[in-house]
Amino acid sequence: MSKRITVVGDGGWGTALALVLHGNGHAVTVWGPFAEVIAPINATHENETYLPGIQLPAGIRWTADRAEAAADCDIAVLAIPTRYFRPVLDSFAGRFPDRCRFVSVAKGLDQSSHERMSVVAQAVLDSPHVAVLSGPSHAEEVARGIPTAVVMAAEEAGLSQELQAVFAAPLFRVYSADDVIGVELGGALKNVIAIAVGMADGLGFGDNTRAALITRGLAEMTRLGVALGAQPTTFAGLSGMGDLIVTCTSQHSRNRGVGERIGRGEPVATIMDGFKQAVEGVWNCAAASELAAGLGIDVPVTREVFAIVHQGKTPQDGVSALLERDLKSERA
Repeated sequence: MSKRITVVGDGGWGTALALVLHGNGHAVTVWGPFAEVIAPINATHENETYLPGIQLPAGIRWTADRAEAAADCDIAVLAIPTRYFRPVLDSFAGRFPDRCRFVSVAKGLDQSSHERMSVVAQAVLDSPHVAVLSGPSHAEEVARGIPTAVVMAAEEAGLSQELQAVFAAPLFRVYSADDVIGVELGGALKNVIAIAVGMADGLGFGDNTRAALITRGLAEMTRLGVALGAQPTTFAGLSGMGDLIVTCTSQHSRNRGVGERIGRGEPVATIMDGFKQAVEGVWNCAAASELAAGLGIDVPVTREVFAIVHQGKTPQDGVSALLERDLKSERA
């Protein structure tokens, strides 16, 4: 059955998901905050700012009007960078119908509270009907029809399966899960590890270093996730290992690319000035590091990324700090 779906967020990922959902026969509207950005998309059927080169069907509606976007909506896809997630949802509070289901596709943590995005959405939108979608899914590839597999997780009984059926497409395979904490944290924490891998690449290190960072990064992602209530096996799945691999190795990865430039010696402020799209790991390494410290969980790679990105530590000193720690069991 066709659904009325609004994608809140006109970035690359929101646009790619709009293409998938439109292709599945749903009535799709995409909301963006700036009318001057939305108007050219309506005219040219191309999101030149965030997903250039992809022709968009005329059947997808684009609007900067919140009331129009939320009206009679069955499902709202929350594709907002985490830095702006809460204020954007605040501006939509009370506008969606009570029946509306929400799918958060943001990969990060709230900067002030360190809460997961689904928790923020439930509170701001006053709805229990919130699921999360995560996994290895670069927008550029999804929009081009490259085969992709992701996972839909929800605590509410039956919600992940209901939404799984809405999103699944021949080239966009969707699995279901009930471990919302694990699925959501996998998507959030892997961005920080990808910055570390990029730094190692920028410093001129090789495959050994990259493999070590990915593996030990996964270990600390799992350690922190379990402390927050996640199932450890979730981190061996699409939203953990899967998303970590793609974000640490792909040329599409903004987080890895930023890390590489930092490793080559470029100042973080200079790098970020040139980005129109979200680089979640830069914003979220502080939240992840602070969250782990508060729980007494050791996350050395995350901690060093935070020190380099926000406290002026050099990548070379970060490498030394990681390698010179006391020796320990791999499983410790």
